[in-house]
Amino acid sequence: MAKSNKTGAQAPLGISAKAFDRAVAEQPQGRFVLMLYISGMSPRSRRAIDNLQKLCEEHLVGRYDLEIIDIYQQPALAKAQQIIAAPTLVKKLPPPPRRVIGDLNDHGRVLVALGIAPASGHKK
Repeated sequence: MAKSNKTGAQAPLGISAKAFDRAVAEQPQGRFVLMLYISGMSPRSRRAIDNLQKLCEEHLVGRYDLEIIDIYQQPALAKAQQIIAAPTLVKKLPPPPRRVIGDLNDHGRVLVALGIAPASGHKK
């Protein structure tokens, strides 16, 4: 049975909401596992790669793994992931998984999909 905290609300696993918030804040930021499915080295694929690399170097420095998969060279991987358009970015980790289709030029949209707060003053 869960214990009650000072406000009378029940805290799961016997931990107060304040202690839980502190524990979450102290956790190192999670590692992102990203997969970008492209179709050859088309201009749109190249833009998606460039846009994603720029975004990752600005917002995820040192905490991301990126795999670029050409659906022409590895069609089985695309089929297994049910990729129907390219380029498609798939965020595997941290949960929840997300997909973004396109050349990733709308950095705000990509950041929201990845669950990342844009840096202050970030315009694109």
